[in-house]
Amino acid sequence: MSAVVAHHFWDRPGGGELVMAGIAAAVEKMRLTPVLTSLTRFDGSRYREWFGIDLSKYPAVSGGFSLRMFGLYMRLLVWWPAEKAVKKYRPKFVVIDMPTYRRLVGKVPVVEYIHFPLDATFNPRYRHVGFYYTDDPYAAERYGRFPMNLYAKVFTRLYPHFARDNPFTAAALVLTNSRWTADVVKKIFGEEPKVLNPPLPPTTSIAGSPPSFEERETCVVMLGRFSQEKRYHWVVEEVAPLIFKEVVDARLIIIGDASTPSSLRYYQYVENLAGRFGGRVQLLRSVPRSEIDEALRRCGVFLHATINEHWGIAVAEAMARGLPVVVHRSGGAWSDLAGFGEFGVGYSNAEEAAEAVAKLLTDGRAWSLFSQRSLARISGFTFEEFLGRATALLSGL
Repeated sequence: MSAVVAHHFWDRPGGGELVMAGIAAAVEKMRLTPVLTSLTRFDGSRYREWFGIDLSKYPAVSGGFSLRMFGLYMRLLVWWPAEKAVKKYRPKFVVIDMPTYRRLVGKVPVVEYIHFPLDATFNPRYRHVGFYYTDDPYAAERYGRFPMNLYAKVFTRLYPHFARDNPFTAAALVLTNSRWTADVVKKIFGEEPKVLNPPLPPTTSIAGSPPSFEERETCVVMLGRFSQEKRYHWVVEEVAPLIFKEVVDARLIIIGDASTPSSLRYYQYVENLAGRFGGRVQLLRSVPRSEIDEALRRCGVFLHATINEHWGIAVAEAMARGLPVVVHRSGGAWSDLAGFGEFGVGYSNAEEAAEAVAKLLTDGRAWSLFSQRSLARISGFTFEEFLGRATALLSGL
């Protein structure tokens, strides 16, 4: 017996990919065969390096695309390879992390995992929730100008033809990544999904004795794919100058994947902005896992700039290394990881972000307090804990 795990694009090491790889592992733990579906062909063996999960042993069904552009539109077709897999394998259920599975409704039990409800961003019916792409400052920054505004407008016209209407009537089980996202979903559909927080990768162990404040360098590290919503440009332009003014020997290291044309363009844009600081702002593009681990081990503070971050796997990884984290006061990173300020430091603007970072870089007492709190908070998010929660939820189908 099998279960289909459907994701639109497996070929990058992001938080969504980690969640779906973890669900595939949970399916295997249930003594079912995970069948992975994707619009593009992908190399599952790369997940061993990225996360310590071997996806190459699972059967896969792809749509055969080689295109790495138009990622938003690709989400409309995630049902297609999933439908092919359903016809071929007749699975017990399908786990899918996109709402565009209208054609699967009624054919097989569906589990929908919501990273963030696309309905809030692209369905004008739910504009009142406050995340519509023309209204939300976070989305408008990406889709507010030509040609991206036209790109998004066409998507809003196409979206209703592919998306299910209501996940709570279309799916057998609805899951999401954080309490914050669950609240957004409830505002739209009137029901609350079950929260299945993403895991730490199996390769990320929680540090027993991380380097102390005195052993750390005065560098700030950021981690996540090069994409506009990560707001690296904002940090380089507005936050970094304030940090450097307060801490004269501070440096900023930004690490991320840039394997798609859009991410490469954004990387080059940020690289150009960083040039005025000489070597004080360093960009590391698509580097090996060992370099990421080394940066998290030696730097003093982790800064996360995304607004309304749905979860924040990079924040979780930093906490597992004993790093104090500074995050925007929004989203799942603030609610579920930073605990509204109990386990991490929050900010609302550039001045607050720079002040928080500067204090943690220079105040050993504050640093030690939030280092310990990071480790205490993250202990419940191991991969084994995730597998246990996921199998308990899926076993009810």
